[in-house]
Amino acid sequence: MITLISIALLSLSLVESLDPVFISDDTSRITVTTEQAKIITARGANATLPCRLDRDIEDAFGGTNMRIKWTKLSPDYSKEIDVLVSMGFHKKTYGDFQGRVYLQEADENDASLVFSEIRLEDFGKYKCEVIDGMDDATDVVSLELEGVVFPYSPRLGRYNLNFHDAKKACKDQDATVASFDQLYDAWKGGFDWCNAGWLNDGSVQYPITTPRGPCGGNNTAPGLRNYGLRDKDRSLYDVFCFTSNFTGRFYYINSNINGTKFTYDEAIQACHEEGAEIAKVGQMFAAWKLLGYDQCDAGWLADGSVRYPISNPRRRCSPTEAAVRFVGFPDKKHRLFGAYCFQPFY
Repeated sequence: MITLISIALLSLSLVESLDPVFISDDTSRITVTTEQAKIITARGANATLPCRLDRDIEDAFGGTNMRIKWTKLSPDYSKEIDVLVSMGFHKKTYGDFQGRVYLQEADENDASLVFSEIRLEDFGKYKCEVIDGMDDATDVVSLELEGVVFPYSPRLGRYNLNFHDAKKACKDQDATVASFDQLYDAWKGGFDWCNAGWLNDGSVQYPITTPRGPCGGNNTAPGLRNYGLRDKDRSLYDVFCFTSNFTGRFYYINSNINGTKFTYDEAIQACHEEGAEIAKVGQMFAAWKLLGYDQCDAGWLADGSVRYPISNPRRRCSPTEAAVRFVGFPDKKHRLFGAYCFQPFY
């Protein structure tokens, strides 16, 4: 005789066993494979996200009932963003992907997605889904960009950005909010920073390679310190931005024709007179990290900060490490600095 307690325990075990399980149909006649779990590219380049169909029947691929759908997974995996849908001769692209993506279709089993003119915000995970009648199959591939992660705080000082302000701050500096994977890769490369910053999934973290008292404690292990998900409207932190290759020329102007340094407004004008614009923080980090740019002279940037990039550490120029040195946000009327300019190539 089954007691009420036994029934309750049986019901509980069923709930517990069903909750985390994703049920798949093993009788499906189709599968898809992405061949590579990760595609690495750079901003401005082209890339192909592989996806191939394998069916145990001999019907021609791309029939009238065959549907191919590519979506991008949001950073927190809470939603999917439509990229491309194809059914036979009918194809549709969505949003910012319009005009930049298409199916490769090298043969009847090829559902690979081709990207042109990769943008910073394109990085992430993409799902290839093929549906044929009652059968469907999916696989996921990551699109990653070569680039650099850098910390950013505004003129107001540290911990003054909610998540929405953080996104705008990175965009204004030719960057986007970094992902966990990007910050993790930067940490593995030696990135150490003791101020907490937003990531694109809404979490707040910071990378520590040398544990110390003010940064989680002396006896803690190196790694990413994680504050977890925070209120995107009310919580205030710095932000970790990510930028990649640029198409243009980054350079330094020391002074005007009279040998005088610039105020902030004069720096903007000096760049403008050369057919350029005053450089952004992200452009300086990209030039430093990806091109090895080295200049031991402090100069104005677009956000009103003064910085200089050192790739070859030496006396009086970041003697202990390669870094972008931050002077601060000085009075914009001071004539104490040169100017960093950026001239885009079209």
